Amino acid sequence: MNIKEVSTGNSVEELLKRREKCVGKALSIAHEYPLHIIKGEMQYLHSATGEKYLDLVNNVCHVGHSNPKVVKAGQRQMAVLNTNTRYIYDGLTDYIERLSATLPSSLSVGYLVNSGSEANELAVRIARAHTGARDMIVVEGAYHGHTGLLIDLSPYKFRGPGGKGESEPWVHVVPIPDTYRRKGEDYIEELKMVVNESDAIAGFIVESMLSCAGQVPLPEDYLSSAFKYVREAGGLCIADEVQVGFGRLGTHMWAFEDQGVVPDIVVMGKPIGNGHPMAAVFTTPEISASFEDMEFFSTFGGNPVSCAIGLSVLDVIEEDKLIQNAKEVGNIFINGLLDLMDKHTLIGDVRGRGLFIGFELVKDKETLEPATLEAKEIVKEMQDRNVLLSIDGPHKNVIKIKPPMVVTKQDALETIKLLDEVMLKISTNSH
Repeated sequence: MNIKEVSTGNSVEELLKRREKCVGKALSIAHEYPLHIIKGEMQYLHSATGEKYLDLVNNVCHVGHSNPKVVKAGQRQMAVLNTNTRYIYDGLTDYIERLSATLPSSLSVGYLVNSGSEANELAVRIARAHTGARDMIVVEGAYHGHTGLLIDLSPYKFRGPGGKGESEPWVHVVPIPDTYRRKGEDYIEELKMVVNESDAIAGFIVESMLSCAGQVPLPEDYLSSAFKYVREAGGLCIADEVQVGFGRLGTHMWAFEDQGVVPDIVVMGKPIGNGHPMAAVFTTPEISASFEDMEFFSTFGGNPVSCAIGLSVLDVIEEDKLIQNAKEVGNIFINGLLDLMDKHTLIGDVRGRGLFIGFELVKDKETLEPATLEAKEIVKEMQDRNVLLSIDGPHKNVIKIKPPMVVTKQDALETIKLLDEVMLKISTNSH
């Protein structure tokens, strides 16, 4: 790779050498070759080599990298006050009220923390406090966070490299309700069987659309049936909206609304602060009351700067009509990918909604043999063309699209055109 470093004075090689000595090896680097990023600008990332990349994977910077409105909101508040939630200030109540107003009316009590991992762990603690039970149900392939408790609740981790392989006795795993690879299965019956394994279910934690499991939309009525059986067993239903919330699906503010359900607890993270470390848990007054015996406190959760940034993110979503944009641009992506699926046998399935999309690559549409190496090659070729994509799913053969919500129709059209070019190149080289 030709390195033409500008403005920072450090080459990629030099930074990697220093990183080798001082950064833990468990922290991986994204993309085929390391990118030295020096600036973010809405849906783009700029590298030290002068390249401008279309970012189609960063669902953290929800309303755009370095969105000027969000940056100014944080700067203004930082210049006035930043403290902790033991004090009274307008921002905390303003923000929690504003977030609560986007949810079903029953979910009126909120807690603010610093990351999706903290929020999911808090949700589990609340469920256990309310039910008096300990066991939890999760979906195969799920990732819910990096704390010790959440690694135990994330098959994506404990069955992955470095994991112990087996679940803890208090963790019950249901199969992925994947209508592509597991067509015709009775997903609800599978879940019922898992619920019946335990006499004391504290809760069922589930992403409203599965991410690490391969960008898998849940079958119609899956959550309503699952919630029914979990509640009958005495458990609470926790919707993990960390990846898919804040209008990403283009139809509702929250992905669980697409299934017509109301969870007992909702967890928010990643996009909530547009890159600023924030997360939240919302639940009902009754469930929250069960959690009041032990004081809860987060030093930085809900501080005035975070609340100002969070409010600004909500303003931008509304003012710039980003939910509508997710729907319109998402349709262009999905329709374009469906056209490519007709043209290229490598694409076995296209799925998702709004700006949360996956397309699965297979070597054979009958056997569904995963095209893992081809997926990696496509992502590399797209990076060479200044478009950033990534791979997930149990077989590492699902390419995912989950960009900042400010991505444009032209970006989508150009991406489809480049994917067509790349897939043609790969199919030609393989013959």
